[in-house]
Amino acid sequence: MNEFNQHMRRCLQLALKGLGHVAPNPMVGCVIVHNNVIIGEGYHQKYGEAHAEVNAIASVINKEVLTESTVYVNLEPCSHHGKTPPCSDLLIAHKVKRVVVACLDTNPLVAGKGIAKLRNAGIEVFTGILEKEARELNKRFFTYHEKKRPYIILKWAQTKDNFISKLPPFTKEENWITNNESKKIVHTWRAQEQAILVGTNTALLDNPALTVRLTEGKNPLRILIDKELKVLITNSIFSEAAETIVFTEKNRLSKNNIIYHQIDFTKDIVSQILNYLYDKKITSIIIEGGAHTLQSFINKDLWDEARIFTGNKYFQSGIKAPIINKNKSNVQMIGDDELAIFTQ
Repeated sequence: MNEFNQHMRRCLQLALKGLGHVAPNPMVGCVIVHNNVIIGEGYHQKYGEAHAEVNAIASVINKEVLTESTVYVNLEPCSHHGKTPPCSDLLIAHKVKRVVVACLDTNPLVAGKGIAKLRNAGIEVFTGILEKEARELNKRFFTYHEKKRPYIILKWAQTKDNFISKLPPFTKEENWITNNESKKIVHTWRAQEQAILVGTNTALLDNPALTVRLTEGKNPLRILIDKELKVLITNSIFSEAAETIVFTEKNRLSKNNIIYHQIDFTKDIVSQILNYLYDKKITSIIIEGGAHTLQSFINKDLWDEARIFTGNKYFQSGIKAPIINKNKSNVQMIGDDELAIFTQ
C-alpha cells in the first residue's frame, strides 16, 4: 500500500501542472509502473487535448509490457466520448494488468462507469488511494458537478482597522492596501481560475482591468454586476484583453468581447448569476469586490474559500470590510501583509 501511495502522490504532482489550463475538465495525472519501475508518465495539459492516460501510454517505449503493468491515475478514467475518446477503452485495448484510482469521477457522464468497464474487461482495479488529497486537488471540478455551481473564492484586502477602501476622492496609490508581492500572488490566482467578478461600485471607483499582468497565464472571464449600466465602455474592465459578461436589468445587445445578460434584480441575483455560470461550464470564480457584493455571497453562505489580505495600513474611515464568521484555516505573512485563508 505504501507503493500505491508513493505513485499516487506522483500522479497528484503531475495533475497539478494542469491548473489554469484544463478547466472545465479536472486535473489528472497518470503514472505507469512495471516491476516497481516507472515506465511512463503523463498529465492532462490543456482542455480539448489528450487526457493523462493517453499521454502516459504514449511515453511508454515498450508497449508490450503494459499487459504486466499497473496504471495509477488520480481520477476514474473516463468512459464517454467527449473532446477525446474514452480513456477506459484505451486501457482495455492495451490490456493493462491493474489500475489504481484515487477517487471516482462524480460527473454523471462517468460516475463509476469507467471503473465498471475496466473490471468487466478483467482488469484489476483498486480505488480510494489518497482519495482525500485527490478530491482537494480537484475541488473546483467536484463542487461544479456536486453542487451545480462554480467553486467560489472570496478575495479582498483590508487595513488593520478593517476598511477595504477610502471614500472618494482618492488616487489608486492612496487607496492601495497591500504590497507588491501580494499583488503578484493575486495575479497568479486570477490565472488559475476561470472567472472573476466585481460589482458596479468597484468598477467605477477602482477601474480594475481584472487581467493577468504580473505573471504568466490566461486572463479569466470578467464578470460585472451593473444593474443600470453605469460603467462606461471606456472602463478597463471592457478592454479587449478578455471577455466580459455584464449582468444588468437593461436589454442591451452584446458586441465584440462584451456579453450583456439580462436578469431580474427584484429576485435572487446571486443564484441567477451562479446558474448562468453553471450553464456556461464555469467551474471556478473569484469574487473580488466590493464589500456589498462580497457580503451578499457570505450572507447566502455561497462560498467555498475566502482569501483575505490585511495590509500594514490604517485608513481610519472609509468602506468597511465584509464580515465572515469563520475561524482561519491558515495564516501566512507576505512581507508585512497577513494572508488569512478561510474554508467552509
